[in-house]
Amino acid sequence: MDQRHSHQATREQWGTKLGFVCAAMGSAVGLGNIWRFPYIVGENGGGAFILVYLACIIICGLPIMLGELLIGRTAQSDAVGSFGKLAPKQIWSVGGLLGVLAGFFILSFYSVVAGWALKYLFSAVGGSLWEVDIANYSKFFGAFISEAWEPLIWQGSMMVATVIMVGRGVRKGLEQWNRILIPILAILVLILAGYSISLDGAVNGLTFLFYPDWAKLLEPEIYIIALGQAFFTLSIGMAVFITYGSYLAPNTRLPISAGAIATGDTVFAIVAGLAIFPAVFAFGLSPSAGPGLSFIVLPELFQTMPFGKIIGILFFLLLVFAALTSMASLLEVPVAFFMRVFDQGRSRTTFIVGFLIYAIGIPSSLGFGVLNDVKWGTKSIIDVIEFLTLNLALPIGGMITAFFVGWAWRDRPSSNVIGFKNQVVGALWLWSLRIVAPITVFCVFLRSLGLI
Repeated sequence: MDQRHSHQATREQWGTKLGFVCAAMGSAVGLGNIWRFPYIVGENGGGAFILVYLACIIICGLPIMLGELLIGRTAQSDAVGSFGKLAPKQIWSVGGLLGVLAGFFILSFYSVVAGWALKYLFSAVGGSLWEVDIANYSKFFGAFISEAWEPLIWQGSMMVATVIMVGRGVRKGLEQWNRILIPILAILVLILAGYSISLDGAVNGLTFLFYPDWAKLLEPEIYIIALGQAFFTLSIGMAVFITYGSYLAPNTRLPISAGAIATGDTVFAIVAGLAIFPAVFAFGLSPSAGPGLSFIVLPELFQTMPFGKIIGILFFLLLVFAALTSMASLLEVPVAFFMRVFDQGRSRTTFIVGFLIYAIGIPSSLGFGVLNDVKWGTKSIIDVIEFLTLNLALPIGGMITAFFVGWAWRDRPSSNVIGFKNQVVGALWLWSLRIVAPITVFCVFLRSLGLI
């Protein structure tokens, strides 16, 4: 038997349950937890929104996540291969293929933004970031992303780090690195949150985040926003949990693992809000979300606050590590698929797939500069890829998983085998997957298309 076939004969497995949970949390915890979730909480009812969001996690996010883990653990294959094993000669493999393609293209533009974070980290450490006039951070950021070569270098650096991490395998790469990075992320965000809430005037930021505006519960829009956030923050529809589930031992209790992942992701997002918005309000700045928050508003803040340069370095280190753990999971999905399809070893496959993703991401990077005039209507290149993946591929993939596990999987494992100790809870999970989750995901899908 040659090396390639021996590689495929024995599937890799997680070394420990903790290692798996850390890796899965690394997938869920990303840039969106830091610069999007806290803002939409504050803008949509604070504590009232958090309650709605938690309900959406329980009735929609967790059931589908658990379904993906179950598919992978049972089939012990990549996303497409798992559907093929469980439902031979049927069209369900489309769900896995959508996840592979989504991960491929999401990483192509996610790596661009991650490269921006790495650039700012090095600029903060080197001191050049603090030489910018406080009123010129918008120009500084615009000038950087419109350059032709420098953003590509930083994007490539993040992809190289991701390829090294994934290329080392499940235990020595994904598990080992996430067991290091996730605790570091937790320490960083706690330090930043502790400092932020200690500032004079921080109470306004706490009010923005948590004061419950119960009137918002009467607005249908809040439920769609909460559903969308619950769906996307857990990496549902990307086939990450099918792939990660395939590295689990058959006796792993999936409900406990899924609950730990969702809890950790939510707590991190809330604490990230505490790290940012009390400080933003304490210094009289306007709250915002997305790259504008991290690369324009916060550098202005770090310039004026006590110990701001140190806090800035810690913040951009947080961004880089959060991006890296998510990038690793996005890369693992297509790598696992192509390893099986072409019967190649991990190192070679990871390098080739990583290079292809980097190459496909080049237009997204140049879309802010030399390709700025290339539009689809009013959408830039990165906006188009984001729309096709996040708004179309992921919801469709999530619905396919829900229908397959809930209705089409004839030999679906029993509740006891899945890991439910309480049969009633197992039944609730199944019917949520059959009825509630598909309806809610379909609503998110229609909302993303602007139809509701």
